[in-house]
Amino acid sequence: MTTTFSYNTLYQFTFSVFKKIGCSDEHATIASKALLSADLRGIESHGIARLSGYVRLWETGRVNANPDIKIIHETPSTAVIDGDKGLGLVVAHYSMQATIDKAKNVGTGWTSVKNSNHFGIAGCHAMQALEHDMIGIAMTNASALVAPTFSIERMLGTNPIAVAIPAKSQPAFVADFATTTAANGKLEVLQRKNEDMPLGWAQTKDGKNTTNANVIKNGGALLPLGSDREHASHKGYALGSIVDIFSAVLSGASYGPWAPPFPAYIPMPQNMPGEGLGHFFGAMRVDAFRPKEDFFQHIDNWIERFRSAKTVEGQERVLIPGDPEREAEAKHKEHGIPLLAKVTEDLSQLAEKLNVPQL
Repeated sequence: MTTTFSYNTLYQFTFSVFKKIGCSDEHATIASKALLSADLRGIESHGIARLSGYVRLWETGRVNANPDIKIIHETPSTAVIDGDKGLGLVVAHYSMQATIDKAKNVGTGWTSVKNSNHFGIAGCHAMQALEHDMIGIAMTNASALVAPTFSIERMLGTNPIAVAIPAKSQPAFVADFATTTAANGKLEVLQRKNEDMPLGWAQTKDGKNTTNANVIKNGGALLPLGSDREHASHKGYALGSIVDIFSAVLSGASYGPWAPPFPAYIPMPQNMPGEGLGHFFGAMRVDAFRPKEDFFQHIDNWIERFRSAKTVEGQERVLIPGDPEREAEAKHKEHGIPLLAKVTEDLSQLAEKLNVPQL
């Protein structure tokens, strides 16, 4: 069962929660918009359903509601940023803006971030570059829930990658995906619905196939993109590793099995080699490579040609990355955002605990 709420209703509620834990108006605004961008775009696993998780991180002292986000090392085109334990939703916004500023000056910008927290959906941050006719890239390491190919040990996070590419007459190309077969948030959605998951999403603690959506709670692990060696899971493993190295080894964040877990009740790993979670951002001016109008003409042509590709029987059209999310956003802005009953109940309890108005 679901209940539908307007975006503005959810925004005011989220804003009031972030304010209650000590965020400034500016940071509460940034965090609320970033978090709810997931719900708007139909990615319910990473939206307001995670709000109480951020509050729990703050309660345990792992989130600083008033961080001093600063550049600690830089060149004309690169920087390392210390997030000061801030909400990843906020740290990512400021870091991507710093990346864009560097690209404005020298053509491209690249930043690696340490001492941060979960930053929501990667696509939200990559899309910041679109407003400046730039290509945006965003990635982050995450809680170690993923077993590398041939392993039963959880070593990597879902480690998403997002790339946003501007177009002119066509909507932007926006790819936003985990480097696992499925993100953990999708298992959480199935848990709320009391439904099984498809085979190939995760394995038991002994490395066996399973459809039990609660398998991670029982010591199991998510699987890299591809699921198993025969279906090229080594490629998903490699992609997740690249994200981990760019986001954390490069910045000084904790990496691999030492990445801080999102659930506040899970103890922090011992002997952590860095500080907090890490992110990596890139921004590229298209006119750093070819005249802007030439690029726009050809990216539109690329998109149009792929849209017109012949389809297999029973399929209406070929999708461009970002199409389903864009269509979901238009629908949710007009008709509201549906929340599962368990999410609504959780938010009601959160409102009572923090003494903020109920939804």
